[in-house]
Amino acid sequence: MKKEVTLWYLFLTFLKIGATSWGGFMALISVVQKNLVEKDKIISDEEVLDGISLASVLPGPVAFNVVTFLGYRIKGMKGALVSMAGILLPSFFLILLLTYFYLKYDNIPAFSSFFAGVLPAVSAIIISVALKMTKKNIKDYKQYAICVVSLVVLIVMKSLYTTFLIIFIGGLLGFLLYRNNTEEVINTKREENFPAASKVLLFIIILTITGILLWYLPQLAKGETQEFLITQKEILFTLSGMSLTLFGGGYVIIPMIQEVVVENLVWLNDQEFADAIAMGQITPGPIFISATFIGYKVGGLWGSITATLAIFLPPGFLMIFASRFMTKIKQSKNVTAIFKGLRPAVIGMIFAASYTIGKSVEMNWITLFIFAFVLIASVRFKINVIYLIPVSGIFGLILYSYA
Repeated sequence: MKKEVTLWYLFLTFLKIGATSWGGFMALISVVQKNLVEKDKIISDEEVLDGISLASVLPGPVAFNVVTFLGYRIKGMKGALVSMAGILLPSFFLILLLTYFYLKYDNIPAFSSFFAGVLPAVSAIIISVALKMTKKNIKDYKQYAICVVSLVVLIVMKSLYTTFLIIFIGGLLGFLLYRNNTEEVINTKREENFPAASKVLLFIIILTITGILLWYLPQLAKGETQEFLITQKEILFTLSGMSLTLFGGGYVIIPMIQEVVVENLVWLNDQEFADAIAMGQITPGPIFISATFIGYKVGGLWGSITATLAIFLPPGFLMIFASRFMTKIKQSKNVTAIFKGLRPAVIGMIFAASYTIGKSVEMNWITLFIFAFVLIASVRFKINVIYLIPVSGIFGLILYSYA
């Protein structure tokens, strides 16, 4: 039965997803697809793939941007904002807690067995989602070929520009192969609620004035207050600047963030940065949540809040504006043809994500058992992944303790 789409529903749904989605960008998107497409039927596979396509060529955290896109598609600006909050809050509070104990006791709590059980489950869930998307969106041998080539290229080529290459060539092939047999789209599927141009301009003006005030505000304060405001300003402008210039998703941009916060600003040492990334991996939600650790280390609790907002909100708002543009141009038959090439390319990327995660797992009877169990439970019995992921982690804790 289709659920009523309210802001409260969106917030709670993404809150649950944010609390149970380990494994990085594609794992989180797979959980979103299982819940909003298959279970509640709120959105379509096409909308998820469109969000991935757009997020892949924009800066910032890809999974978070896709969630922002979907929230906006469903309930406009308010939907985007509550979706942002829901997906971030669980991982923010968890990594905040881990950071506190880490900096106090110089240690990370032992999550290795739990994580060892989660990773094969995540790989199985991604495969189940990719298979379902393949069945719905790939219609002929040309699209199958695009999908397979995308999969192979992403596995073989490890580069910042690989995603751009796949998106560009997939779209180009779609245009060349399907432009003559695609009809013009007259009506979109969903009633859109886009802000008027005057509202967009007003938002930009307010944002600019706010930025200027934040830049010069510390100069008006004195003593400890001035020192506090200067620290928050440095965190805000450094991380927001990075968030709008970093492309390729969490794992790709890690070396670039390291160069800024470790080598240039010396906010963290090499070990602290490595541990911050590890915390981003062992906590659910977007891997960019490691920014919370950086902010806490530099500016305490307020620094963690500032850093989290700075790394996520600027690209999130950029995604909203780009979504408006994308929806309008999709009514063109040429753009429709482009998406016939883009979607199988993105599905190939999803299969590749499963391979990448699976490759990082130690192969033994425990991981094979968890992988097979989750794949069958997800594909055959349609069990909600919100239950499968934590159960797999518990399997890991129990089985590895007796192995």
